[in-house]
Amino acid sequence: MRFMADQIGNENVVKRLIDCINERRIEVMDELFHDDAVMHWPQSGEVVRGAGNRRGIYNAFPQLPTITPRRLLSGGDLVMAEALLDYDGPQYQTVFIFEFRDGRIAKETAYWSESFQAPEWRAEWVEISGS
Repeated sequence: MRFMADQIGNENVVKRLIDCINERRIEVMDELFHDDAVMHWPQSGEVVRGAGNRRGIYNAFPQLPTITPRRLLSGGDLVMAEALLDYDGPQYQTVFIFEFRDGRIAKETAYWSESFQAPEWRAEWVEISGS
């Protein structure tokens, strides 16, 4: 039962992270991440190491997004979140992978992409979901 409790607790940390960003209360992130946590953004090749660098980036953010979660999946010390990030105009389909240690985030890996028009050549084999 401890395993399930850990999973639920980890999912609640991710939900709280989404809430604190949506509420523009980024100081709450310090409670959710380990001080030595790493944020990895493969598409830009950036790695953010430690609380000081995380705080610097989030305090300098030109505009924080509004995050609309689509679903959370978890197992053990891993939580994956699919979400829409809306920067009051530009929108990004996003996947976050959170790795936990002792109930707090130790590593975040984030992938995001702007939506694009489906190519016509695939039309006979696909259906368009709208989201």
